[in-house]
Amino acid sequence: MSIVSLTDNDYRVPALFRGLTIIEMFNSRDRLLTVQDFADKLGVSTSSIYRIVTTLTEMNYLEKVAKNTYQLGPQVISNGFSYLASRDLVDIAMPHLNTLRNSVSMSCHLSIREGQDAVYIYRSFASQRLSVNVPIGTRIPCHCSAMGRVLLTGLTETDLESLYQHTRLDGYSAAAPRSLPELKQTIQQDSMQGWVEHRSDFATAIAAPLRDHHNQIVAAINVSGPDAFMEEPHQRKVIRDALLATARRISFELGNIRKMAEKVTHR
Repeated sequence: MSIVSLTDNDYRVPALFRGLTIIEMFNSRDRLLTVQDFADKLGVSTSSIYRIVTTLTEMNYLEKVAKNTYQLGPQVISNGFSYLASRDLVDIAMPHLNTLRNSVSMSCHLSIREGQDAVYIYRSFASQRLSVNVPIGTRIPCHCSAMGRVLLTGLTETDLESLYQHTRLDGYSAAAPRSLPELKQTIQQDSMQGWVEHRSDFATAIAAPLRDHHNQIVAAINVSGPDAFMEEPHQRKVIRDALLATARRISFELGNIRKMAEKVTHR
């Protein structure tokens, strides 16, 4: 049975619709597909899509690897990554963070890592009187903040050791790791969890990673607000779920299809 269909009275172009559907069938799990797979998905015979598959192959959107077996071709990757590289991280994240801010009524921020610091490069400021307002350009030591710790989860253990081997950590707040072994253990736990919650100065921040097409962490986003608004566990979970969903959407626009594909697969 077909799970995609065309109605007789719409404005779709059947061949284009089927060609794009074929390309969309590939994901991190399904890297190789057959003509029969295409036909089953579309609910048509293999002969009826022969010209479409041939055209996609000739244009390098598909690449034939065996008899009737294909993978995505270099044209998809080249065009896609060229487009993604041309888009600024802030431009991509901005509308999503603004939507998240409106949804949770709390300030949201975007940061990248420079050495041991998390550098704030965008903020979506909530207008409420009790709002956390971190100016763009602010630098906060990574191990002392939610977004910073998220950014550190993108490092290997060797890179983390190299980054902090000559740094004293015992002069910071009690909420932060105070030694390299403690930092390594904290970052390992953060990595397994996939998000970080951090409290400081009567405020709570929850942060999540943004990943690129190589599945590498390139930035972090957060939702932050006064403890008075973040004390209730159910409220924090609602905020965290919204944050993680936003991180997935931004990462998808950055070219990371892995998490989005897994989400679809497990529905």
